[in-house]
Amino acid sequence: MKELKSLQDSVKQIEGMFADHEDLGLLIEMSEEEPDEDTIAEIQEELERFKAEFEELRIQTLLTGEYDKSNAIVTLHAGAGGTESCDWTGMLYRMYSRWAEKKGFSLEVLDYLEGDVAGIKGVTFEVSGENAYGFLRSEKGVHRLVRISPFNAAGKRQTSFSSCDVIPDIEDDIEIDINDDDLRIDTYRSSGAGGQHINKTSSAIRITHLPTGIVVQCQNERSQHQNKDKAMQMLKSKLYVLKQQEQAEKMSDIRGDIKDINFGNQIRSYVMQPYTMVKDHRTNAEISNVGSVMDGNIDPFINAYLSASGK
Repeated sequence: MKELKSLQDSVKQIEGMFADHEDLGLLIEMSEEEPDEDTIAEIQEELERFKAEFEELRIQTLLTGEYDKSNAIVTLHAGAGGTESCDWTGMLYRMYSRWAEKKGFSLEVLDYLEGDVAGIKGVTFEVSGENAYGFLRSEKGVHRLVRISPFNAAGKRQTSFSSCDVIPDIEDDIEIDINDDDLRIDTYRSSGAGGQHINKTSSAIRITHLPTGIVVQCQNERSQHQNKDKAMQMLKSKLYVLKQQEQAEKMSDIRGDIKDINFGNQIRSYVMQPYTMVKDHRTNAEISNVGSVMDGNIDPFINAYLSASGK
């Protein structure tokens, strides 16, 4: 039913674009017969809007992966750089939050660990919306920041790293056999930002799958039982993805290569000093307005990645 509605929405969007194309043609004919600055300005504005809508539709045709329409579970971890990297991880979390907001997607924090001085050591959140995983799978990898350190009195330039992992939120009905003896389940006290929004009792759950070393955590739900259920769902998704990767004999199809959170492994660099530039090292896509990117304008990088991968 959900897939049918998606197809109906796509058809409606295409029909709307045909109508817009005809309207644009009429405007152009009018301007040729009676040239007018206001009409020309309107044509330019409508043309830019049409091009943007066409690009959005084109990108949607690339989201044909098995899990692309699923919600996405994103985990950010601070890497080399201490306080700097924790601050950088907090900046990335804000960037993805703003992106989700602009897309009309909802975002729910599942696990949150504050930095000792500033920022975030680690955060896991779920982004819910159509094609959320299809878009965000392009963000998997190490993100590198270069800037003048706000934590260094000497004002030295500092390089910081943070890793981003993305998995699809696969439904509960996936068939994954998990032996209870293979699990280590720990409880801990929630310690997230947001005060009353996160339960401060020892209801948070950490599950370690001993054979693979996969660790999942959840502290957002109201009870230990609910946190355990959500953590188990996340573990099942990760194990299912791992199984698919092994069958396909390539890691990049669904989850991407697991990389060290350090220099030389970054997928994207964000340079704030001595010049401003954000560059994706996989596609060479660049944006000089770093502030715009940090405010959630990452669609150009996502679109370039999807176009290059042909998916």
